Amino acid sequence: MDTSAFEHHLTSPQGRGKLPSGGATVTVGGGACCDRIRFAIALADDTVAGAGFDADGCGAATAAASAAVTLVRGCSVLDAARIGATALAAELGGLSPAKLHAAELAADGLARALGAAVWERLPASRPAGGARTLVAMSGGVDSAVAALLCAGAGATVAVTLELWSDRDHDGERSCCSATAVAQARALAHALGLPHFTIDLRPEFRAGVVEPFIAAHAVGETPNPCVGCNGHVRLDAMLALADRLGCGELATGHYARTAEHYDAAGPLLRQAADPAKDQTYMLAALSSASLARMRFPLGEMTKPQVRRIAADAGLPVAAKADSQDLCFLAGTDRASFLARHGRVGDRPGAIVDRDGAVVGRHRGQHHFTVGQRRGLGVARGEPLYVLDKDAASGAVIVGPRASLRTTRLPVRDARLHRGGERVDRVKLRYRSQPLPARVSGDPPAGAHAALTVELDEPVFGAAPGQLACLMDGELVVGWGTIARSA
Repeated sequence: MDTSAFEHHLTSPQGRGKLPSGGATVTVGGGACCDRIRFAIALADDTVAGAGFDADGCGAATAAASAAVTLVRGCSVLDAARIGATALAAELGGLSPAKLHAAELAADGLARALGAAVWERLPASRPAGGARTLVAMSGGVDSAVAALLCAGAGATVAVTLELWSDRDHDGERSCCSATAVAQARALAHALGLPHFTIDLRPEFRAGVVEPFIAAHAVGETPNPCVGCNGHVRLDAMLALADRLGCGELATGHYARTAEHYDAAGPLLRQAADPAKDQTYMLAALSSASLARMRFPLGEMTKPQVRRIAADAGLPVAAKADSQDLCFLAGTDRASFLARHGRVGDRPGAIVDRDGAVVGRHRGQHHFTVGQRRGLGVARGEPLYVLDKDAASGAVIVGPRASLRTTRLPVRDARLHRGGERVDRVKLRYRSQPLPARVSGDPPAGAHAALTVELDEPVFGAAPGQLACLMDGELVVGWGTIARSA
């Protein structure tokens, strides 16, 4: 360890108190160690024209922030995005384990300020960079292997979005937390890739969490991942690709595209591994977005992906998959709704189809149409949730036969091709597609309402869930399951 370099940055900190005018400014830290760094970056075209900071806490934080300013000034944005804690520690002559946290904090401040500067200051539409690809990284094995494959094929830039944080959020189990951002950044840098951190928490709350809360408040069972992928997360990353001059966006989803020859644009196609297929969660993507997207894992199985990661020595090769909605990691749906959405427990009646009270419940948001377990009602035959009346708080129950239907109303629908192409529908992420058709053969485009006719009955299609409209393996449309009139 060269203490002279550390002493230089400590006694003559570069950029301290000199936050550049017109720059993007972020504040990081303030946790258990009490260190806090306010970091700012100003860009001129694709170059870091200015950088500065203010720091509170230990001297190591000041020295690390000074090292970050020294390394980043005059860099291109892509070179700046390669600077992490390892580079800062080297600039300081090496750091003891007790001081490494300062380099990690300064690296986080640098990355967030750089991401904010690119997101807020660079033009939203720039010439595409030819073979350059932007790859979405979450800190998990799938996105890490996607990044590895992209890096092997050409110029690649990585990005991770921070989407959610609160006091009960388990960052270790989430793909959108500050912890996930740090893990993904470390993976990207280990692969030699520039990495950008974009804070999209306000947009995520407005575009995903608030609709999730609103749907529960009216008695629906929403699927927020569909809206997140279709209208928030991937759109934001495509916009970032424009700012960075990247022609394509790659993700670690198990999906494929098809029909590039069609003038209407490509369609989603089911992944080669049906057990991992994620096209249901991507169904709301537009054809224009799909035309710029790559799915490197679409032809692979999960064991193949893990083997590639292990052979490459990636530390996430055996990392468990995320199982929960990203913003529910560490909590449960009811607690989340009570804390964030004012959809708390409101006791109500459990009634049969004739309106007779057969039990009581804590709140209608604890139930979904088709549910059998957890009703707390004993009768001669099993009872299922048939519907919910959010206004009165009533949960309507009855025999399974009452759930039977061969007609599904769908609202807010989008057909990428004419309705005559639809020959099946998928009603849940893990369910098999069912033979079906759309009434009236409507044309491609947006439709306020459609009716899906099933060739065989379905039991318990929940209002608020996605109806993924398919032609064989292809996704040709989607809509939201509505209540029957």
